[in-house]
Amino acid sequence: MAATCYLGVDGGGTKTRFVLVDGNARLLAESQRATTYHPQVGLEGVRATLADGIDELLATAGAHRDAIGHAFFGLPAHGEDSRVTPLLDALPRAILGHDRYHCDNDMVCGWAGSFACGDGVNIVAGTGSIGYGQRQGVAARAGGWGEAFSDEGSAYWIAVQGMNAFSRMSDGRLPKGPLHALLRGHLHLRNDLDLCARVYGDAALPRGDIAQLSPLVADAARQGDEAAMDIFRRAGDELARIAAALRIALAFEDGERVPVSWSGGAFSAGELLLAPFTGALQALDPAFEPHQPLHSPHLGAALYAMRLAHARPASPTSAA
Repeated sequence: MAATCYLGVDGGGTKTRFVLVDGNARLLAESQRATTYHPQVGLEGVRATLADGIDELLATAGAHRDAIGHAFFGLPAHGEDSRVTPLLDALPRAILGHDRYHCDNDMVCGWAGSFACGDGVNIVAGTGSIGYGQRQGVAARAGGWGEAFSDEGSAYWIAVQGMNAFSRMSDGRLPKGPLHALLRGHLHLRNDLDLCARVYGDAALPRGDIAQLSPLVADAARQGDEAAMDIFRRAGDELARIAAALRIALAFEDGERVPVSWSGGAFSAGELLLAPFTGALQALDPAFEPHQPLHSPHLGAALYAMRLAHARPASPTSAA
């Protein structure tokens, strides 16, 4: 195919999604690969994942790299290390064979998908958490300082809070709820203290695998575990505070409506997280207006590539 197409890449702490659309934003091909979180896989790991995903995408669509009018790469931890960021920016050049691309943090993909590149604030709660928004051409981010001391409300944070509750239940500092048995069974712990080996030992779980324990916390909450339910209440509050910081950073006026949307795997818990999040938003400022995401983040990346190429993003449709 010789027609111009647009490439979107939504990197993440657990997976990376690729999409190719035509000039009318019609879906041509999709692919998925592993994480592109460079602190975990290194720059060569990021390069290999991007090259592999793009190769499959182009083969599926029957397209050549020269047909890509523009590409947008949303990469986790982009912009968070001034030494590494230029190296990340340079990676796609050799893969694509041209310079028609931009790189930024994957938070941009969530915003672009949720609002089809329109004004608003998007909160990402995936493996990590971060907020990003645009208003009248001004952009801002908040949160997303990494799992060691931030990423509040993320799947990783929820899982860590769940393990904290497990330790307290084991000690007798909290009553044992369903969470204790769920985590012990899932991790095949011979005794409770073996959890330490799964976090600190030679075969410690990587960041993404720890984040994937968060659905167990959700299962426990649905079974009435008070500690697990409290974790989701606190997660919703933390994510709402990120939105509140962005409202100020983007200079929304008092009483001006603030569209807020969301993306990321932690929200797959449904109302367990969404209800406390939207409730905390309204408590902080009634001007917050929650909106269901319009599109997925990887499709948002492609729409943003179109915008960056000075093309007008169209409403996406399925391939015929």
